[in-house]
Amino acid sequence: MSCPRYRKVIAKTVVWLAAEILLSLLGIDDLADYSEYIFDRHGVTFQA
Repeated sequence: MSCPRYRKVIAKTVVWLAAEILLSLLGIDDLADYSEYIFDRHGVTFQA
């Protein structure tokens, strides 16, 4: 029997939140945010 979709979403959210808290306590959360910004391939582009 497979796990319902909402349980998977809840589990992923809990893991993400725990990782955010742990990285914030270690002081390296900003480093992860910067890398997301630098390596973002779907960035906004402005055209004149």
